[in-house]
Amino acid sequence: MDTKDILKKVRKIEIKTRRLSDHIFSGEYHTSFKGRGMTFSEVRQYQFGDDVRAIDWNVTARANEPYIKVFEEERELTMMLMVDVSGSENFGTHTAFKKDIVTEIAATMAFSATQNNDKIGLILFSDQIELYIPPRKGKSHVLRIIRELIEFQPKSRKTDVSQALKFLSGVLKKKAIVFLISDFMAADYEQTLKIAAKKHDITGVRVYDPREEQMPNIGIVNMADAETGETVLVNTGSKQVRLEYEKYYQEKVRYFKETFSRCGAGSVSSRVDESYVTKLLGYFKSR
Repeated sequence: MDTKDILKKVRKIEIKTRRLSDHIFSGEYHTSFKGRGMTFSEVRQYQFGDDVRAIDWNVTARANEPYIKVFEEERELTMMLMVDVSGSENFGTHTAFKKDIVTEIAATMAFSATQNNDKIGLILFSDQIELYIPPRKGKSHVLRIIRELIEFQPKSRKTDVSQALKFLSGVLKKKAIVFLISDFMAADYEQTLKIAAKKHDITGVRVYDPREEQMPNIGIVNMADAETGETVLVNTGSKQVRLEYEKYYQEKVRYFKETFSRCGAGSVSSRVDESYVTKLLGYFKSR
């Protein structure tokens, strides 16, 4: 893809996702995440109607009357987009490749953050950190992020979500809003997610294709692993083979949902032929 084609594609995504963020997402994003970053301001005497969860028990014990902690909303937040660029993202059978939807979601989130004058950063990962763009503000910065999402060519085709989360914990010291976007066909990331979720507000966005849920019965075919390149002959006519595949896939989905829930992180799943707008809005409103 030459520079002219890349710029044309960047512009197309900007027009579509900016409209979404301007008219739909910015308000929901603000409501869902603004105010979740709070800094301590002072203590004052408890008044009728105050939230009892804000009581400062140490001061209350010393003064022998109830006092509450007062917090101020942090005006500037940081959004970090963590995007899986492994080989399995280049899969699609319906309206788009998973990579295309991942790019649109990331761009929409970035413009929503820009509307609120927040910083936006980007981590592209496979089984290693492929690219890190530190958080900054501004339209030109967001357009650079979109350009990287479109044209970046990863060195590896494999996936390691845990490695990406370790990098996040090491590079970002201040609390951030994190969107981890992947198909989550991975495992063994619970411990690193638990550590990262204690510091950051993390949401896992799972993007998947309907053909991944079940193996079609199309006889004996050669199938290639998108991440290893290994090709094997598979008898899709075997009911046992199809059931084993479905069991494997559902185990990955269950691990994703249960792990994010146990770690206190949010999660949302969107199929490539569904409206990710509807899914994300529903998630924001449920917060």
